[in-house]
Amino acid sequence: MEKFDSIYQRACDRKGGMPQLETLLGKPKTRAQLTDVDDSRFLSEFSKKVFQSGFVWRVVEQKWPNFEELFWGFDVQKLVLMPPDMMDEKAADARIIRNHRKVQSIIENAHFIKEVSDKHGGFGKFIAEWPSDDIIGLWALLKKEGSRLGGNTGPYGLRAVGKDTFLLSRDVEGYFRNFKLIDGGLNSKRSLTAIQHAFNTWQQESGRSLMEISRTLAFGFGDNYV
Repeated sequence: MEKFDSIYQRACDRKGGMPQLETLLGKPKTRAQLTDVDDSRFLSEFSKKVFQSGFVWRVVEQKWPNFEELFWGFDVQKLVLMPPDMMDEKAADARIIRNHRKVQSIIENAHFIKEVSDKHGGFGKFIAEWPSDDIIGLWALLKKEGSRLGGNTGPYGLRAVGKDTFLLSRDVEGYFRNFKLIDGGLNSKRSLTAIQHAFNTWQQESGRSLMEISRTLAFGFGDNYV
């Protein structure tokens, strides 16, 4: 397995140098910042990624203010009390993307977030305290307990709200396959365990966040030239 320094240097070479690369890496929220994120923001970001899955992201972004208005700012406490007939009415509203199953996932994820929040003193606190060396465990929980949060949907939602996570983008997957670190299915337990182990190793070597490492991998592989 490559040392992180080699990966970083290759990304620098491809992006025009260290200063240019560093501007692209970004940083996740701190534990304290993530703890303070309101439950509604988690529900909003998860819901946005659910609607963006298999759809044009730009269109979802354009319509998202309408979603915020129609679903009361994604207020979890209100949404868990929404009766089925009201949900059906909102799912048919022309101001949003009319997909009944995805709208239903908003309500289902509101219940999921509320349950976790009530148990742990806030959904943000629960997410903030989840260890980075088992981020795939958090993905698995979102897939199992949440609605339509499997695959890349849950991880992209976590990244959007500020949780430190790597992403299995096409370039990151390409890196792992090119260097023979995984074979078979990307989301198999064997592949995910190998990927988590690699990120843990690189994090120990570099002291960087999973997000920075993930982006460095992507920028150093595939079509990510200057």
